[in-house]
Amino acid sequence: MSREYKLHCFAQSGNAYKVALMLSCADADWESVFVDYMSGATRTAEWRQDVNEMGEVPVLEHAGKKLSQSGVILHYLADHLEKFGAKSDDEKHEVLRWMLFDNHKFTSYLATYRWIRSFASTQPHPEVLVFFRGRAEAAFAVVDRHLADNKFIVANRPTIADISMAGYVFYPTEETGFDFSATHPNIARWMDRISSLPGWKQPYDLMPGERIPPRHS
Repeated sequence: MSREYKLHCFAQSGNAYKVALMLSCADADWESVFVDYMSGATRTAEWRQDVNEMGEVPVLEHAGKKLSQSGVILHYLADHLEKFGAKSDDEKHEVLRWMLFDNHKFTSYLATYRWIRSFASTQPHPEVLVFFRGRAEAAFAVVDRHLADNKFIVANRPTIADISMAGYVFYPTEETGFDFSATHPNIARWMDRISSLPGWKQPYDLMPGERIPPRHS
């Protein structure tokens, strides 16, 4: 039987995990559609014509619509599921502020560092790794300071800002190269609060696809 929501995703995509986590924690009626990204599925003309012209996941199908970009999808789901959304204009602006920071810096640098460190087809140059690790650590420091006085990113409850920023932090340390419990205690405690939400699962338990051992780490 067809589910209400269909999520095009694969297990290694933290941006897809953001949406999968939202759907799971909101107890939505959803199913995953495996995208063989590692074999080049999103680079084909057919996939870009039929699924997403940007050649990216996640893609959410719902009510005849196809939505892409995780931030857009999370806002859409918060409206439709009436969960994890803002409750005032001020909260809405704060949620957007942190989600933009996440996409530009927090997730962006962590995802890039993880990819070139563990999954790139060629051995990464050491200076490139040092550069992206430094950028990621700078973003982590901002969030760790913020979480010293806040249980969640915005307000005193989880919102889509938290779900967005959770996209890559739950992947194994051997992939990401970061152990937050050892280096960023406030982020680690926030991760514990996120993982305590009903419906939470690890990325590899929530999305389809074969787990790939890190190639270079």
